[in-house]
Amino acid sequence: MYYNASPIYFLVIAAMIVSWLIQWRLRSKMTTYGQIGLQSGLSGRQIAELMLADHGITDVRVISTEGRLTDHYNPTDKTVNLSEVVYEERSAAAAAIAAHECGHAVQHATAYSMLQFRSAMVPALSSVSTFMPWILLAGVVMIRTSLIPLGVGIALFSLTTLFSFVTLPVEFDASRRALAWIDRRGIVTAKEHAMAKDALWWAAMTYVVAAISSLATLLYYVSLFMGSRDRR
Repeated sequence: MYYNASPIYFLVIAAMIVSWLIQWRLRSKMTTYGQIGLQSGLSGRQIAELMLADHGITDVRVISTEGRLTDHYNPTDKTVNLSEVVYEERSAAAAAIAAHECGHAVQHATAYSMLQFRSAMVPALSSVSTFMPWILLAGVVMIRTSLIPLGVGIALFSLTTLFSFVTLPVEFDASRRALAWIDRRGIVTAKEHAMAKDALWWAAMTYVVAAISSLATLLYYVSLFMGSRDRR
């Protein structure tokens, strides 16, 4: 059987285009919602600190980090890193992002299984990511003489694809925790809650598209491998 990689190649291109469009849409949403003041008047930093306190988390610091959409939770040094705008801003967008990142801190504090699984994968992926692209490149260049490099590259790339899909429940769960808390605590009005939910939905879609794109790329390399093997 001959494996045609062309359809999968176009799927990879389509995923890249969709990813760009979603990133653009996310930035647009964040800009729009960032201009609407929060009725409670709380900044992203204050919201983050309040959510951590409400969950009894006292060993996590909320700090400001440079850049735009660079917000993240670091389980290694237990810090909620908020971009400069989110850290100071008092808007529905800032509330959504700050609470979402604290959602990860809550996951960490409660030993959420999928976060633990993802964290366990990080050391291996960190070492693999440095040389995996070169192995895949060597595999494609040497495909007519040996399939071993490409096979090794596919095995390594499958780890990154798995990581992308493991990330999905972690992100969706953090958003669920965030929205439930800001609503329960009265941080947002009904209208602001809708905006926060919409912002987090678009943020989640970036992870969904990244996972699909990674899977499409993996299938493309697999199709190259299978096609070359069948021609031998």
